[in-house]
Amino acid sequence: MALAELAARLNCAEYKNWVKAGHGLLLLRAALQRYVGEQIHAFHRQLVARHADRLAPSGRGCTGSCTPRGRQFQPACSLCKEWKKEILNHHTHRNGEVNWGNCRPWLWPSNSWEFAKAYMPRGKSDISGPDKCDASALLNLFNFCDHFSSVDQIKVKEVIKCRNELMHSSDMKVSSSWLKTFGNHVQNLLNEFQHVPEAERAQTTIEKLLSSDWAVYIPGEDQLDGLEGEMSQSHISEIEAELIKERLHEISLAMEAQGTMSEKDLSKMQILRNFLKNNHDLQRTLKAEIQNLEDLVQLYSQKQSTKDTPEENYEQEEGEGCPLPKRKHMV
Repeated sequence: MALAELAARLNCAEYKNWVKAGHGLLLLRAALQRYVGEQIHAFHRQLVARHADRLAPSGRGCTGSCTPRGRQFQPACSLCKEWKKEILNHHTHRNGEVNWGNCRPWLWPSNSWEFAKAYMPRGKSDISGPDKCDASALLNLFNFCDHFSSVDQIKVKEVIKCRNELMHSSDMKVSSSWLKTFGNHVQNLLNEFQHVPEAERAQTTIEKLLSSDWAVYIPGEDQLDGLEGEMSQSHISEIEAELIKERLHEISLAMEAQGTMSEKDLSKMQILRNFLKNNHDLQRTLKAEIQNLEDLVQLYSQKQSTKDTPEENYEQEEGEGCPLPKRKHMV
């Protein structure tokens, strides 16, 4: 049954292109994770050594009372004020918005990754290291942290644009011409990392991936054509699940950022509902994530239909600082 459902999905060329592109982003991420982790650790160490009197003063530390709210952060201690200033000094858009809610500022003096998360998109507070990052986090780090200014920023922005188009595709479909352009942009970016062995290997892997067939044959012994025999049914299913999970998360973040649920959000949700309704294997795999998003939709539906709700039933939602009814923390 699961194989038949997978076969039906991959018989749609545009959906197959969507999954392939998503897999390409996963391969790009995997190729750069070690490099990014090492670079951020070295950069953080240099900053602490260069400005030890300000960023790592002996006997001083934050008590943990400096808590950001989304893009708002007014440090309560002098140490966090200095770290905030340093982060902005190395931000390529110093007057732009920073997702301070990603960070635990009291860890900035000792944890390089908490420092790095200030340059990432909203919703990365639970990302504990480069091995837990998605492609969006790494690409935005390249874009907004001037430590990576040697990387061609036009190439970075081209891949960010492709990634956003992919994740915001309401029907999870892209054309073959789009896929070709995407592949070129990813390869161009990887050319910036010729000194990184994983990046060099990823170029070959991604090229083969984007030209592979991924045909599923049901009669008799089911066979799945993939990347030189490496792509099994279970592997493609895992990739699908990870990408759709990210898609669900994108919709959740958009609603939380807006503080409401738009007609566009409802339309996206209905398309996903219809898609998952016909694919029970994905429905089972993503049960928890689907329920979380349904809860959020219900929450906003109630919020929009209820007037004069007593103020005590509201709390500040971590991330954007907008008042929302109390709910369970989103995964």
